[in-house]
Amino acid sequence: MVIHTASRLAIAALLLSASVCAAQEPDVDCENAMTQMDMNICADRDYQEADVALNAAYKKALSAAREMDDGVADLGENYVGAADALKRAQRAWIGYRDGQCEFAGFGARGGSMEPLLVSSCLADLTRKRTVELKAGYEQEN
Repeated sequence: MVIHTASRLAIAALLLSASVCAAQEPDVDCENAMTQMDMNICADRDYQEADVALNAAYKKALSAAREMDDGVADLGENYVGAADALKRAQRAWIGYRDGQCEFAGFGARGGSMEPLLVSSCLADLTRKRTVELKAGYEQEN
């Protein structure tokens, strides 16, 4: 499935809107969020936290892949490429995640709950990918 630029912009606008709201409403108690706006803000915060963890795990996984490549470089060109493979996989995963979460938002398309559905999906898939990345470099240790 090809994700159109307009669709990506719509997702970005929804997330930006939730982020702007979060900046305007820093005192939202996410443990007791009651309004849709508060729930949207909290879902975006949850995704942002998951994204920070993902980026840290990706950096470690990429470092481990580079070390793997360095360890076998003397065996020849056919034995290296782990870092490049991880980069391709991550790019493909991002495309999958964004498309899947755009699809998840269609359950409330145009409604006030759409940002919650999209952000919740993003957070969930991002946490799952973080676990996958960690499994790759933690098995090496």
